[in-house]
Amino acid sequence: MRKGTFSFDKKERIVSRKLIETLFDGGQSHSVAAFPLRSVYMTYERQDGHQPVEVLISVPKKKLHHAVDRNRVKRQVREAYRHHKHLLIEKVPPTQTVAIAFIWLTDRTVPSSVLESRMKNVLERIGKRIEN
Repeated sequence: MRKGTFSFDKKERIVSRKLIETLFDGGQSHSVAAFPLRSVYMTYERQDGHQPVEVLISVPKKKLHHAVDRNRVKRQVREAYRHHKHLLIEKVPPTQTVAIAFIWLTDRTVPSSVLESRMKNVLERIGKRIEN
């Protein structure tokens, strides 16, 4: 793999409020769940400066009340995504961008190994759906 493959740059994050609203409106988006993660994703035409995959990570305060727990889970999700994003990036067509929101579903933290396997499962399933 080339240098930077395992990075997670700011350019890969979803920051556009308009894109977030479009993602969660449900018209064009799809959902995949692998407990404790649920991912909502959609594809759209790639524009200049956009990455093949853009990510949003959400850990609701309703689920994890303490900020240290939310921050730890977000760090775990970022790390799991960073390690396995190649499974999805190689399947995205060159003219498309995939926007994914990872949403935390449980009120407990989980070991990183469990989260990594679930993340891998989610990314493979999204990759298969995008290929078709």
